[in-house]
Amino acid sequence: MTMNQNQDANPFKQRDEYYFQQRFEDYSVSSTYIPMRDGVKIAVTICLPKGLSLGEKIPALLYQTRYHRAHHLRLPFRWIWNEIVDYYPKTELFTAGGYAVIYVDVRGCGASYGYRIGPFSEEEVKDGCDVADWIIKQPWSDGNVISNGISYTGFTAEWLATNNHPSVKSVMPGHSGWDPFVDMILPGGCFNTAFIQLWSFYGKQLDQNTQKQMKILVPFRWLLMRGVKHVHSDINFTELKKAIQDHNINEAVFDNIYEVNYRDDVVKIGDVVSSFGDRSIFTHQQDLQKLNIPIYSWASWLDANFADVVIERFLNLTNPQIAIIGDWNHGAHLPANPFDPSRAAVVPSPHERIKTEISFFNKVLKGNFSEKTLYYYTMGEERWKKSEIWPPLGQTLQRWYLQENNGFSKEEPEANEGADDYKVNYRATTGFFNRWMGPAGTPIRYTTRTKDDEKLLLYTSLPLENDLEITGNPIITLYLSSTHEDGAVFVYLEDVDEEGNVTYFTDGNLRLIHRKISSEKPPYKTLIPYHTFLKKDALPLVPNEVSEIKFGLHATSVLVKKGHRIRLAIAGADKEVFKRYPAKGKPIITIERNKKNPSFIDIPIINRE
Repeated sequence: MTMNQNQDANPFKQRDEYYFQQRFEDYSVSSTYIPMRDGVKIAVTICLPKGLSLGEKIPALLYQTRYHRAHHLRLPFRWIWNEIVDYYPKTELFTAGGYAVIYVDVRGCGASYGYRIGPFSEEEVKDGCDVADWIIKQPWSDGNVISNGISYTGFTAEWLATNNHPSVKSVMPGHSGWDPFVDMILPGGCFNTAFIQLWSFYGKQLDQNTQKQMKILVPFRWLLMRGVKHVHSDINFTELKKAIQDHNINEAVFDNIYEVNYRDDVVKIGDVVSSFGDRSIFTHQQDLQKLNIPIYSWASWLDANFADVVIERFLNLTNPQIAIIGDWNHGAHLPANPFDPSRAAVVPSPHERIKTEISFFNKVLKGNFSEKTLYYYTMGEERWKKSEIWPPLGQTLQRWYLQENNGFSKEEPEANEGADDYKVNYRATTGFFNRWMGPAGTPIRYTTRTKDDEKLLLYTSLPLENDLEITGNPIITLYLSSTHEDGAVFVYLEDVDEEGNVTYFTDGNLRLIHRKISSEKPPYKTLIPYHTFLKKDALPLVPNEVSEIKFGLHATSVLVKKGHRIRLAIAGADKEVFKRYPAKGKPIITIERNKKNPSFIDIPIINRE
């Protein structure tokens, strides 16, 4: 039950007898189709270490993707690289460490047959079980399967565990969701139009194996790749063409959910009727815990809601766990720390990160893993820490109030009256390189906040007398009225240095019709106010009547230094990212800041003594 604030807490610097050791120099690549229980053929690519001794058995890493398991490279690139170049250095390191690596095109994608009605369908999840059955029958298999991935493949790794296949010994979901409704699609009940539209369109191009739009979407991929790699025996592309034909009836996610407003809205795709809860991993907590397999979960403070996902797994699952939250972009390919914008390369490097992943799996397969630890990086202080509990020891909630003259302090307002009007500026934006576009793998940069704040309602503190560490979920309470029945509130916490430079460090948002705090038991443990986002709990505003608006911001860990100021910025829109609420009109919202209705934010402070 301890918290370690030394550099020894860096999860990527630990060394023990399980640490990665190179056993093999190279690997072979082959591919085939595996028939599923219903006859649908799934394409797999198999990477095996070269030089396996006769009769030697090794474990397998299973990687299930909807982004093409292997690639048909253009000339001259196919003379230089092999078909799985996109997964460098994963394949090289895992095979060097003595693992087979199995890449799978999930049902209805890539070179696999079948069709998809949406992500993580019941049939897709069951396919993982069938592939595991195939793996353990191979002459090189020692009967052990592990799985990892980032984003979609992180989801598929975790869904694989819900099958409770006895050969699946551990999973490693990275930058993936727990409750997709709030984690990425409708955070705070606000539709993430920009990302969902882009992701849906990109998926359609992949499933049809078309390249025309790829030239615009991802020019580097278009230059390098002609499309998905056919199975090696399919020399005339006959099987591939039939598989692509199957994909013609794949549904576009965006088209089916754009009009969704509530968690329980029915989504009908063909003859299948479902809701968000049906394909949310949190509804399978018991399945994830049944075999008590170790889980390695990792993400970034700055990428969608995925840091909160890591925390939710840590709070809700009894499994042995390593949980890691860092300061990089989606998938840890680029640095994203707003307090260190000049950093040239991501830390740890992909090589070091993957070696650490292999070391974790080595330890699990030796039967020597039982710990449960969360590692987290404090930005601004630039230090790794770890804790066996969450929130970490020493955390208290410190209340900061909105004040007159755009002030922000720990003093409770004494005036009987006081409020600020804000005409919602629908030009306000965080741009395209923000946490909500992050799952596209783009850079995450909040570097224009000084200019962006000109469109927002601001409350700024006096310079701090001491360093202030903020670790956890801030919780905002606003007493608010509006001229309209619907709307949204976006709240940003920022650091303002002595020269007036503004550094974003976290935010949160809520569509105002979802303001009801539910008294029902949440479906999983959470550290923020519980909004159900159900239709029955919708509460349109009464125009010009004051309502309490309370919600959690995304978890963070940051050190605001002595002499800097804390800023709370309020908006009613983020035009590049989210759907507009209300669709028409120009609301004026009024924020109360008086003795009767003291708007405030509870900031999670760490006692550094």
